Amino acid sequence: MPLVVVGAVLAAGPSLYNNLAFLTTLTIYILLAQGVNIVYGFTGYLPFGFVGFFGAGIYGSSLAIVYWHVGGYAAIGLGALTSVVAAVIVSPLLRLSGAYFALATLAASQALYFIVANESWTFGESGMSLPLLFSPTALYVLSVVAVVLTLVVVVYVRDSHFGLSLRAIRSDAVSAAMAGVNVVRTRTIAWLVAAALAGVAGALWALMTSAFYAETPFDLTISVYAIVFALFGGVRTVIGPVVGAVVLYSLYQYIGISNPQYFELIYGLLIVVLVLFLPGGLTSLVGGRGDRPAWWNRVVRRRSAPEVTP
Repeated sequence: MPLVVVGAVLAAGPSLYNNLAFLTTLTIYILLAQGVNIVYGFTGYLPFGFVGFFGAGIYGSSLAIVYWHVGGYAAIGLGALTSVVAAVIVSPLLRLSGAYFALATLAASQALYFIVANESWTFGESGMSLPLLFSPTALYVLSVVAVVLTLVVVVYVRDSHFGLSLRAIRSDAVSAAMAGVNVVRTRTIAWLVAAALAGVAGALWALMTSAFYAETPFDLTISVYAIVFALFGGVRTVIGPVVGAVVLYSLYQYIGISNPQYFELIYGLLIVVLVLFLPGGLTSLVGGRGDRPAWWNRVVRRRSAPEVTP
């Protein structure tokens, strides 16, 4: 059901809001938020450097388009492949946990940025222009298809034995290993799947902007947005990161561009409210009773309790 609803809403997007650049960027952030959802929501690993995979996807697809003259579909596949290769290279970081893992991924993303920006190894910060391979409408349709396929992957992760293994690892990795779960392999698969999603998002970004500049795709703000979008909507759910991206990125579109100072204030207040009152995200309000915050359950019980007349 969530797949149908999200697909229908995104398909109707151009008729509701005639700005394909905004809508395509929104789908890209949905892909990034779902990648964070898989890594953090199901495994408990907070990837501050997740933007590195996004940048790798942009870089790989841009190189393929300019030097190999590949088509748009092949560029998306090669962008995802580049991110997966980067994830394999830094996979030893999965031996870390908590703040050490978060900071190590941040350092890894910055190291990748300096490699890409080094003019003696690559084309440096001067960047390059890409040919237009898709019309804005065709690219948006392609990005919607990518979102729907991503939701299928998240549904599988949530409901399959693999997802159960991930949740067991998140709760207690030692107990999960004693129960027969291959902790290292399971974490690595989730890590690679999330990297592939970020790579697809990066390739779509390159196709949308028709340019590559080393500084933009490795901006830490992109990681922060992806993490906050996922947490705001609710991790370990299918629809949560979508809701978070739609609400917060729309807020940025209407307020952040014209009044950035007000947006930062509102954004900060929303994060505080989220941490204090909705640690499970917005979707926890409509989830199962056990998933809802305690204060919400008290309100529901109070309103639904029958009145007692003396």
